[in-house]
Amino acid sequence: MTGLTNITDMITAVGALGTASFGLVDATKAFWGGVSRCGFSRIKSEIQPLFGKQASVKDKSIPLAFGSLLETLRANWLNGTDLGDQKAIAKSLLKLRLSPTNCADYAAATGVDATVLASIATKLSTAVTLSPPEADAFGRFDLILTALLDEGYQRADQIYRNKAKILAGAFSVVIALFAGLELHAGVPLLGQQPASLAPYWWHSDMWAAFLIGLLATPLAPVAKDLTSAIVAGVKAVQSAGK
Repeated sequence: MTGLTNITDMITAVGALGTASFGLVDATKAFWGGVSRCGFSRIKSEIQPLFGKQASVKDKSIPLAFGSLLETLRANWLNGTDLGDQKAIAKSLLKLRLSPTNCADYAAATGVDATVLASIATKLSTAVTLSPPEADAFGRFDLILTALLDEGYQRADQIYRNKAKILAGAFSVVIALFAGLELHAGVPLLGQQPASLAPYWWHSDMWAAFLIGLLATPLAPVAKDLTSAIVAGVKAVQSAGK
């Protein structure tokens, strides 16, 4: 029964370490967006063809210019808005800016006939009813635009999650290593001479702490501070040593 209790304590401690490390990852968002910035470049690359090769991120002349639209989408991305809502917002804004002057870029990016799309854009801007062939073409354009945005946002979300987990894993390993170092030394680290701590490196205790750090790679972000992260790391290493 004691062994089962130790295993349970170890699993709980490792989970706490993972939660704490992902809390540190979440804390990076306070610095220019931190880890939240990861993945957005994929969204940008998907929608840029709709604005043409000359599109500039500095163009914020109107609300639907490339730079302005990117800022709107980036704000939703950094704030963690529901992915489905983000795609819906992006799609609505992109369809809203469709006009006879930019339909050539839209047609090139989506594979829809440019002449038909120009006619559609003109009728939409003047509230004229679309003909059946135009309605069919506009429906195909809508589906293609949806597919492009879905690919961009799904890949961006994958990039964000992968990089967040890699960063969280790095935090977990570092926390576990320093927690193991403190336990190996048997006394607080403050005031210790580097030479007295040298035997820890490459010792079995170090590898045990390293393994715990890898196992603790978290599954869900929960905000924690550095103190709770260190405490969780010490508990995880202590449980492993029982």
